[in-house]
Amino acid sequence: MRDFARSDHPRVQAQLDRLGRLSVPDGRLGLETIHVLLDRLGNPHRALPPVFHVAGTNGKGSTCAFLRAMLEAQGYSVHVTTSPHLVRYNERIRLAGKLIGDERLASLLSEVLDAGEDLGPSFFEVTIAAAFLDFARIPADACVVEVGLGGRYDATNVLEPAVLAACGIAALGIDHERFLLAPEDGVPSDPVARIAFEKAGIAKAGVPLACLSYPQAAQQEIEAAAARAGAPLSARGAEWAAETGRHLFYRDAEGELALPLPSLPGAHQAVNASLAIAMLRAQDVLPVTPHALAQGIEQAAWPARLQRLAPGPLAGHREIWLDGGHNADAGRMLGTHFAGQQLHLVLGMLDAKDPAALVDPLAPMITSLAVVPVPGHDWHPAEAIAPSARFFPDIVNALAAIPEDGLPVLIAGSLYLAGDVLRRNGEAPE
Repeated sequence: MRDFARSDHPRVQAQLDRLGRLSVPDGRLGLETIHVLLDRLGNPHRALPPVFHVAGTNGKGSTCAFLRAMLEAQGYSVHVTTSPHLVRYNERIRLAGKLIGDERLASLLSEVLDAGEDLGPSFFEVTIAAAFLDFARIPADACVVEVGLGGRYDATNVLEPAVLAACGIAALGIDHERFLLAPEDGVPSDPVARIAFEKAGIAKAGVPLACLSYPQAAQQEIEAAAARAGAPLSARGAEWAAETGRHLFYRDAEGELALPLPSLPGAHQAVNASLAIAMLRAQDVLPVTPHALAQGIEQAAWPARLQRLAPGPLAGHREIWLDGGHNADAGRMLGTHFAGQQLHLVLGMLDAKDPAALVDPLAPMITSLAVVPVPGHDWHPAEAIAPSARFFPDIVNALAAIPEDGLPVLIAGSLYLAGDVLRRNGEAPE
């Protein structure tokens, strides 16, 4: 899998050009390359502050955002690595609360590439090695690490029990089939079970593993993985429970909490917040009070996930929503959120994704459907999505053609498209 990145800083761009030339041979799996790269760098992954490691198909990024907000509300300084970036590559590495600066990023990437470019590492392996290298150098109280793809063979899965405070598995669904569902001896063939098997590969001996509730086949795989690893399992519906009403009610063996609902839009965000709480309450390395949990729920921010755009150069003063979701679970979430409304949909999807995953759940709500390219990637043309879909060369032209009739506009289908939208509207994450 290849990623793309651009920077206005010449030294950063020089290193991003080197990153862009990297490729991974099809079929290469395993952690051997990242282990060798980290060894050349002094094994920084063994010298990290306590780490919260999060996998999942949907919601893992939001769970990381809640974890960071809750830990920071407690007064802890937090390193974070998430992916992909939306506008700037710097978003992938947050050092003690702040995005890495350009000069530091240029030097860091140069150091990692110089150490291991001959290994043929992937874009993501270099990124994770760079993040872990600076996480080990700069003091902080905690790290929040988002899995990139899968779990078992993800570059972040070099993390060892000695540095892990807790692991978590967010919502599961079918995505990245080419990588995660390739036939392999000794692993489940059922797609749902296989996805759970891959995500649960982050389980580690003695490290609490918090998860949601899943279909039986997936739940069994996660339980089996936790048992094999010797990871104490904290599952929704067994060790903890969460319900929503006027508040978020969370219960576990330590008692019940009545917490505010998340400020992030979407009913699914209460689930992600609950998983973050379960992870924090399953571990005893970094205490977090109910007051800090409540503050974090209200303060967490996660761009391009059901985000209403602020007034700006692109959005003007219209009601425009942005979501980077691109699979069936994301489509169901959007369908639930906008149920009973009419809207204009602007869609841009990579050609490896299924447009029906978003269009079908939203079909009763769609008044008009515009299709735009995903900048820098191969994408689905309008005729492949729906007979009524109209093509526009970019998001500016698409929005200009939509009548200002008071209906909301939803831009969806790709985080890469979402990044272009945020850049044009002057809302780059900070």
